[in-house]
Amino acid sequence: MKRWSHRKPRRRAWCCSFAIPPASPELTSISKSPHRAQPFPKRSVSVPNSPQSAKSGFPIVGRIDPRRILSPGRVSPIDSDPTPSVSQLRSPSFRAPSPPTVADAAALDVKLKLRGKNGGSMVMEVDSEVLEANSEVFAGLIADCKRGGGGATMEVENLGVFSDTIELMFEDDDCITKKLINVGVFRSIDILEVSAGIMFTKGVRCCLKYLEAVPWTEEEEEKLRSLFTRFEFDDATTRDILGRLYLHDSVDSRPNVAQQLVRSITTSEDANARSEMKSLVKGLLCKSSVYEKSHLELSKEDLFTVCESCLSSLISLFEEASDSMRTERVITKDTSKPLIERISRQVDNINWLLEIMVDGQVAEDFVDVWAGQEKLLKMHDVTSPMIRYELSRVSALLFVAMGTRKLQCPLEARSGLLQAWFGPMLLDFGWLQRCKKGLDMKALEEAMGQTLLTLPLKQQYVLFMEWFRHFSRHGTECPNMGKAFQIWWRRSFLRGSEAVESR
Repeated sequence: MKRWSHRKPRRRAWCCSFAIPPASPELTSISKSPHRAQPFPKRSVSVPNSPQSAKSGFPIVGRIDPRRILSPGRVSPIDSDPTPSVSQLRSPSFRAPSPPTVADAAALDVKLKLRGKNGGSMVMEVDSEVLEANSEVFAGLIADCKRGGGGATMEVENLGVFSDTIELMFEDDDCITKKLINVGVFRSIDILEVSAGIMFTKGVRCCLKYLEAVPWTEEEEEKLRSLFTRFEFDDATTRDILGRLYLHDSVDSRPNVAQQLVRSITTSEDANARSEMKSLVKGLLCKSSVYEKSHLELSKEDLFTVCESCLSSLISLFEEASDSMRTERVITKDTSKPLIERISRQVDNINWLLEIMVDGQVAEDFVDVWAGQEKLLKMHDVTSPMIRYELSRVSALLFVAMGTRKLQCPLEARSGLLQAWFGPMLLDFGWLQRCKKGLDMKALEEAMGQTLLTLPLKQQYVLFMEWFRHFSRHGTECPNMGKAFQIWWRRSFLRGSEAVESR
């Protein structure tokens, strides 16, 4: 039959004291032994602890939570109800219940009196030899007490984690590992922190071995990263864990991961995989990403290198489409796929790279590059409308970026882009409406008008008149820029005439 030791709270400091245990465990508690030693003068001891965590697999000890007798150690609540219920006596615990024997009771010569920072306190009756053998901190504390140096008040952040760590001192390595598996990674990190604080070498070793062998969630990873900034561990397993947390190579020896990822995506032939990977990599590289980009930096030069490769492939495909090359030169390993699909894939790649450039605010130079594509402009005139409209998808993305103020570039660049691609856009608008491929046509119409309004009035006149003639012939097959046209008219004639009259 288990015996419980209960004591009402007293207004005094807690201490680490030693007593001669009773001859039989049938006595109420060691504290009631007539041979109990008088407590030493008290002194404060600071013991590193793990912060309290809600993700616990162990019982958290509160001020009124009853504790069962442990073997070979015992735990007694300081502030517990003197008449605990049966359900309280059977509360879950870290150690499997085992009835104490006379030999066990005789070995319990130390009372660890603990107080939680957030309230609650407990007394753990344990074997001093076990504490001395497993913890350098407790070995020094107990030696001071035995020499008459006085008792110690021990304040910990989490009573449950601290007592669980002490109990692991009574187990072998295999049993400790099993218990860590049962409580999970989050709690094991707490135990690792306490073990490191009290220099419990066996506990540290078992925790590190377990943590190295299992996956972590992001929250657990951050918790572990924080722990390694506060403690240093000298162990091969520690190096393996640090290898999962940090990239130790020098900056010069690191491969350009981002460039490799981008190249792999632009050369992928699987449409579904390419779409998934584009979304993933763009999320990692975008300006608003929550991830650190120190190892995923993609320079402007890297982007333009890949983009030029895509443009070169696009020109080759349009030369094939316009029959401007000899038959033997157009045979490629990719001819098993339809020409339209291959062209669309390259345009998708260019637009995806352009979106990354716009987000990183490095797309200004691409405006000049696209405006200078004389070969593509010539082939646009002789290529089937069902193919050539793909080129206007690139122009559309640039117009939208400029019209929505996401892309700022000099007047020469804007003027060159509109002079080169405004006419083809008017011709391809009908096909863009039928094959939108994610393009917002209303946003495109608005952006085209806004972009035209950034030019000098004389250039606006030429382009707006071209639009007006085309719109009058093709109607809905042409973008509706009536709102921007009205603004241009008002600026050019009404306000201009008012200014002249005022003079």
